[in-house]
Amino acid sequence: MKHIYIVLIKAHTGLGSFVRFFGGYEYTHVALCLDKSLTDFISYSRKKHYLPFDAGFAHEYRDYYAFGKHRAFKAKVFAIPVKRDNYNNILNFISECENDKQQTFNLFSMATMPILHGFEIYKAHNCMSFTAKAIQLSSEVKMKKPYYKYSIKDIDELLSNYAVFEGKICRKTSPNYAQYMQKPSFAEYICAFWHIVLTLTKRMIFHHTGKI
Repeated sequence: MKHIYIVLIKAHTGLGSFVRFFGGYEYTHVALCLDKSLTDFISYSRKKHYLPFDAGFAHEYRDYYAFGKHRAFKAKVFAIPVKRDNYNNILNFISECENDKQQTFNLFSMATMPILHGFEIYKAHNCMSFTAKAIQLSSEVKMKKPYYKYSIKDIDELLSNYAVFEGKICRKTSPNYAQYMQKPSFAEYICAFWHIVLTLTKRMIFHHTGKI
Protein backbone atom coordinates (compact mmCIF):
# COMPACT_ATOMS: atom_id res chain seq x y z
CA MET A 1 0.00 0.00 0.00
CA LYS A 2 1.34 3.41 -1.02
CA HIS A 3 0.26 6.89 0.10
CA ILE A 4 -0.25 10.20 -1.62
CA TYR A 5 -0.23 13.45 0.33
CA ILE A 6 -2.62 16.29 -0.40
CA VAL A 7 -1.37 19.60 0.98
CA LEU A 8 -3.50 22.71 1.49
CA ILE A 9 -1.33 25.82 1.56
CA LYS A 10 -1.89 29.25 3.08
CA ALA A 11 -0.16 31.30 0.40
CA HIS A 12 1.71 34.47 1.38
CA THR A 13 0.94 36.06 -2.00
CA GLY A 14 -1.14 39.19 -2.51
CA LEU A 15 -3.72 37.13 -4.40
CA GLY A 16 -3.88 34.71 -1.49
CA SER A 17 -4.54 37.55 0.97
CA PHE A 18 -7.25 38.93 -1.33
CA VAL A 19 -9.01 35.56 -1.58
CA ARG A 20 -8.82 35.03 2.19
CA PHE A 21 -10.27 38.47 2.87
CA PHE A 22 -13.29 37.99 0.62
CA GLY A 23 -13.71 34.23 0.98
CA GLY A 24 -13.19 33.84 4.69
CA TYR A 25 -11.14 30.66 4.25
CA GLU A 26 -7.41 30.58 4.91
CA TYR A 27 -6.08 28.02 2.42
CA THR A 28 -5.67 29.32 -1.12
CA HIS A 29 -3.55 26.71 -2.88
CA VAL A 30 -3.43 22.91 -3.00
CA ALA A 31 -0.77 20.50 -4.21
CA LEU A 32 0.08 16.80 -4.34
CA CYS A 33 3.17 15.21 -2.80
CA LEU A 34 4.25 11.64 -3.42
CA ASP A 35 6.19 11.18 -0.19
CA LYS A 36 5.96 12.41 3.38
CA SER A 37 9.10 14.57 3.16
CA LEU A 38 6.86 17.26 1.62
CA THR A 39 9.61 18.76 -0.52
CA ASP A 40 8.26 18.33 -4.05
CA PHE A 41 4.78 19.81 -4.44
CA ILE A 42 3.12 18.86 -7.73
CA SER A 43 0.37 21.15 -8.94
CA TYR A 44 -0.82 23.57 -11.58
CA SER A 45 0.49 26.96 -10.65
CA ARG A 46 2.51 29.99 -11.72
CA LYS A 47 5.96 29.20 -13.04
CA LYS A 48 7.44 32.42 -11.66
CA HIS A 49 6.41 34.18 -8.50
CA TYR A 50 5.80 37.57 -10.12
CA LEU A 51 4.22 36.23 -13.32
CA PRO A 52 0.90 34.61 -12.35
CA PHE A 53 -0.39 34.31 -15.93
CA ASP A 54 2.53 32.13 -17.06
CA ALA A 55 1.13 29.07 -15.37
CA GLY A 56 0.62 25.35 -15.89
CA PHE A 57 1.94 22.04 -14.60
CA ALA A 58 4.61 22.71 -12.00
CA HIS A 59 6.88 21.21 -9.40
CA GLU A 60 6.97 23.63 -6.48
CA TYR A 61 9.22 23.68 -3.43
CA ARG A 62 9.00 24.97 0.11
CA ASP A 63 10.80 28.24 -0.61
CA TYR A 64 8.23 28.99 -3.33
CA TYR A 65 5.68 29.24 -0.53
CA ALA A 66 7.94 30.63 2.21
CA PHE A 67 9.75 33.11 -0.03
CA GLY A 68 11.65 36.30 0.80
CA LYS A 69 11.41 37.15 4.51
CA HIS A 70 9.03 34.26 5.24
CA ARG A 71 10.60 31.34 7.11
CA ALA A 72 7.57 29.02 7.05
CA PHE A 73 4.06 28.63 5.68
CA LYS A 74 0.92 27.17 7.20
CA ALA A 75 -0.38 23.95 5.66
CA LYS A 76 -2.83 21.15 6.23
CA VAL A 77 -1.75 17.68 5.12
CA PHE A 78 -3.86 14.63 4.27
CA ALA A 79 -2.43 11.13 3.71
CA ILE A 80 -4.49 8.90 1.41
CA PRO A 81 -3.69 5.18 1.22
CA VAL A 82 -3.58 3.97 -2.37
CA LYS A 83 -3.36 0.48 -3.83
CA ARG A 84 -0.47 -0.10 -6.23
CA ASP A 85 -2.56 -0.15 -9.43
CA ASN A 86 -4.29 3.07 -8.46
CA TYR A 87 -0.96 4.62 -7.49
CA ASN A 88 0.40 3.76 -10.93
CA ASN A 89 -2.67 5.41 -12.49
CA ILE A 90 -1.86 8.58 -10.54
CA LEU A 91 1.77 8.46 -11.69
CA ASN A 92 0.62 8.04 -15.30
CA PHE A 93 -1.72 11.01 -14.92
CA ILE A 94 1.11 13.15 -13.54
CA SER A 95 3.38 12.06 -16.38
CA GLU A 96 0.74 12.89 -19.02
CA CYS A 97 0.26 16.36 -17.55
CA GLU A 98 3.98 16.99 -17.29
CA ASN A 99 4.93 15.80 -20.77
CA ASP A 100 2.00 17.09 -22.81
CA LYS A 101 3.13 20.50 -24.09
CA GLN A 102 -0.47 21.50 -24.79
CA GLN A 103 -1.33 21.46 -21.10
CA THR A 104 -2.14 24.88 -19.69
CA PHE A 105 -3.65 26.55 -16.65
CA ASN A 106 -7.44 26.71 -16.33
CA LEU A 107 -7.57 30.33 -15.21
CA PHE A 108 -11.20 30.81 -16.23
CA SER A 109 -12.53 28.01 -14.04
CA MET A 110 -10.40 29.14 -11.08
CA ALA A 111 -11.46 32.79 -11.37
CA THR A 112 -15.16 31.94 -11.56
CA MET A 113 -15.14 29.08 -9.02
CA PRO A 114 -17.29 30.90 -6.41
CA ILE A 115 -19.99 31.57 -9.04
CA LEU A 116 -19.85 28.73 -11.60
CA HIS A 117 -18.34 26.07 -9.31
CA GLY A 118 -15.83 24.74 -11.83
CA PHE A 119 -15.88 23.69 -15.46
CA GLU A 120 -13.61 21.81 -17.85
CA ILE A 121 -11.47 23.25 -20.60
CA TYR A 122 -9.59 21.00 -23.01
CA LYS A 123 -6.14 20.06 -21.67
CA ALA A 124 -6.27 22.58 -18.86
CA HIS A 125 -6.19 22.24 -15.09
CA ASN A 126 -5.76 24.42 -12.06
CA CYS A 127 -4.49 23.39 -8.64
CA MET A 128 -7.96 22.26 -7.55
CA SER A 129 -8.92 20.14 -10.55
CA PHE A 130 -5.47 18.55 -10.83
CA THR A 131 -5.43 17.53 -7.17
CA ALA A 132 -9.05 16.39 -7.18
CA LYS A 133 -8.37 14.24 -10.26
CA ALA A 134 -5.51 12.53 -8.40
CA ILE A 135 -7.87 11.93 -5.48
CA GLN A 136 -10.41 10.42 -7.87
CA LEU A 137 -7.77 8.13 -9.37
CA SER A 138 -6.88 6.87 -5.90
CA SER A 139 -10.31 5.17 -5.75
CA GLU A 140 -10.06 5.50 -1.97
CA VAL A 141 -12.30 8.54 -1.50
CA LYS A 142 -15.94 8.68 -2.54
CA MET A 143 -16.57 11.83 -4.59
CA LYS A 144 -20.14 13.01 -5.06
CA LYS A 145 -19.53 15.40 -7.96
CA PRO A 146 -17.13 15.74 -10.91
CA TYR A 147 -13.53 16.29 -9.83
CA TYR A 148 -13.28 19.69 -11.54
CA LYS A 149 -16.06 21.07 -9.33
CA TYR A 150 -14.13 20.69 -6.07
CA SER A 151 -12.86 23.90 -4.50
CA ILE A 152 -10.00 23.89 -2.00
CA LYS A 153 -12.52 24.10 0.84
CA ASP A 154 -14.43 21.17 -0.70
CA ILE A 155 -11.22 19.14 -0.79
CA ASP A 156 -10.60 20.00 2.86
CA GLU A 157 -14.05 18.70 3.79
CA LEU A 158 -13.80 15.67 1.48
CA LEU A 159 -10.56 14.50 3.09
CA SER A 160 -11.42 15.28 6.72
CA ASN A 161 -10.88 11.65 7.75
CA TYR A 162 -7.38 11.58 6.23
CA ALA A 163 -5.87 14.62 7.98
CA VAL A 164 -2.45 13.94 9.53
CA PHE A 165 -1.00 17.41 10.16
CA GLU A 166 -1.92 21.08 10.38
CA GLY A 167 0.62 23.75 11.24
CA LYS A 168 3.77 25.47 10.03
CA ILE A 169 6.11 23.88 7.49
CA CYS A 170 9.63 25.30 7.58
CA ARG A 171 11.35 26.70 4.53
CA LYS A 172 14.01 24.69 2.69
CA THR A 173 16.24 26.07 -0.02
CA SER A 174 15.71 24.76 -3.56
CA PRO A 175 18.08 25.09 -6.54
CA ASN A 176 15.47 26.84 -8.71
CA TYR A 177 14.51 29.55 -6.21
CA ALA A 178 16.45 32.42 -7.81
CA GLN A 179 14.98 31.71 -11.24
CA TYR A 180 11.48 31.38 -9.76
CA MET A 181 11.78 34.80 -8.08
CA GLN A 182 13.01 36.69 -11.16
CA LYS A 183 10.82 39.71 -11.93
CA PRO A 184 9.44 39.88 -15.49
CA SER A 185 9.27 42.96 -17.67
CA PHE A 186 5.94 44.67 -18.21
CA ALA A 187 5.89 43.30 -21.78
CA GLU A 188 6.37 39.72 -20.51
CA TYR A 189 3.51 40.23 -18.04
CA ILE A 190 1.11 41.48 -20.73
CA CYS A 191 2.15 38.79 -23.23
CA ALA A 192 1.60 36.04 -20.65
CA PHE A 193 -1.85 37.42 -19.83
CA TRP A 194 -3.04 37.56 -23.42
CA HIS A 195 -1.49 34.21 -24.29
CA ILE A 196 -3.44 32.33 -21.61
CA VAL A 197 -6.67 34.25 -22.27
CA LEU A 198 -6.56 33.59 -26.02
CA THR A 199 -5.52 29.94 -25.56
CA LEU A 200 -8.38 29.19 -23.18
CA THR A 201 -10.92 31.11 -25.23
CA LYS A 202 -9.93 29.18 -28.36
CA ARG A 203 -10.22 25.86 -26.56
CA MET A 204 -13.63 26.73 -25.16
CA ILE A 205 -14.86 27.44 -28.68
CA PHE A 206 -13.29 24.46 -30.50
CA HIS A 207 -12.98 21.82 -27.77
CA HIS A 208 -15.92 22.54 -25.53
CA THR A 209 -16.48 18.88 -24.61
CA GLY A 210 -12.87 17.75 -24.88
CA LYS A 211 -11.17 15.86 -22.07
CA ILE A 212 -7.61 14.83 -21.34
